[in-house]
Amino acid sequence: MPITAQHIRETVEDYLDAHPEEKGQLAPVLDLLDAGADLNSRKEFRGHATAGAILADPAGRVLHIQHLALDRWLLPGGHLEADDTRLADAAQRELTEETGIPASAVIPVGLRPLHIDVHPIPANDAKGEPEHQHFDFRFLFRTSADVGELQTEEVTAAAWRHAETIANEPLRSRVMHALR
Repeated sequence: MPITAQHIRETVEDYLDAHPEEKGQLAPVLDLLDAGADLNSRKEFRGHATAGAILADPAGRVLHIQHLALDRWLLPGGHLEADDTRLADAAQRELTEETGIPASAVIPVGLRPLHIDVHPIPANDAKGEPEHQHFDFRFLFRTSADVGELQTEEVTAAAWRHAETIANEPLRSRVMHALR
């Protein structure tokens, strides 16, 4: 069964219990859920859910991938699929797909996202997609494994970087705190 609107709502509410100061930023997610939007669908251009992985190694470095379409260094992650049942599982699936690191070599650190980011995605005429928003549910994982075979359709490179290099300040602070 695909990820339900109720699961997304409960995940946001659980997250907001820990980070109530972000209620305004996440209001668009809850508003779309209230309006009956299907946040699983990448065709929901008012905004849709994605799942991301923050993968830390024993040295406290975080894995970044160079995203082919956006030509930017990002954390692994992507769109939800019909067979995903939880957001954390979708993040782990995307991590494995993009980096070749087997799920058996990855340890999730809880089911609450470490961060939920709302960010714009530019229009992609080749895919017929207008500019839209991603609601990126980011989960923390640990591993001692190294990168495997990259998903070359989406990823051009991977690199372990110190957590201090994460550009998003709330995410950087939370990752550094969690890795202490």
